Amino acid sequence: MSRKIIFIHGMFQNPVSWTPWVTYFSAQGFDCHAPAWPDHDGEPRVLRASPPETLGDLTLEEVIEKLEADVILAGGDDPDVSKRPIVVGHSVGGLIAQIFVSRGLASLAVAICPVAPNKMMTLDWPFFKNVAAIANPFKGDKPFEHTAETFHESFCNTLTKEDAALAFKLTATPDSRNVLRGCLGSAGEIDITLKHAPLLFISAKEDKIIPYELVEKNASAYTDVSSMVTYKEFPDRSHYICVEPGSEEVVDHVHQWIKDQQSAVPLFV
Repeated sequence: MSRKIIFIHGMFQNPVSWTPWVTYFSAQGFDCHAPAWPDHDGEPRVLRASPPETLGDLTLEEVIEKLEADVILAGGDDPDVSKRPIVVGHSVGGLIAQIFVSRGLASLAVAICPVAPNKMMTLDWPFFKNVAAIANPFKGDKPFEHTAETFHESFCNTLTKEDAALAFKLTATPDSRNVLRGCLGSAGEIDITLKHAPLLFISAKEDKIIPYELVEKNASAYTDVSSMVTYKEFPDRSHYICVEPGSEEVVDHVHQWIKDQQSAVPLFV
């Protein structure tokens, strides 16, 4: 039976951004699923042109509830830990991957440039600037919409202007400010002292949204000595690390890590 992988996208993206990963891992024999958050299904250009009417009200709790159902359907509650899915998440998806690990729903998990749990912060100015712009309480429930310029500046700053414009066109979506607000509240809290499935944390050295220092801090916060936590930093990469040129190296690293763990999944429940 092939191993199942659930790919969880983050804010301002949808399953389209996982297409190269799904193609790669499917070719390696994995059963791949990249579910959309509520109000995120469809072509990014269509979502930008006509954001769903309920998008601005979307909360982190609603995203987690929908995706948890997908993970359980994929075997997340199987008594045999090794049959539970592998969860790979980017950004907010990386936080959600950690939440599912804490709930015992994954056999392995990869958190790529993840939003950190438990209100972990960094003094990095671009990080604070981005959080303040999105979570701004004076904007109410109006969805946050990137322009090609702001997407280039914050999301894919290592790309050329032309490549960033194409990245925006192909993958960028509007999003709910309430999702990020939820990440900063109780919905984003995890007990990181518990025994857990193996976790791989990946950071991007030039990431302006989730600085590599914060990812390293997130990884080192897990304290159970019997559980495995691995940290890997990629130089010259932005928050768009999953799709930007050179992403093949990241995919290969994740695949090798999964292969290394497959014969040593701990019984952590």
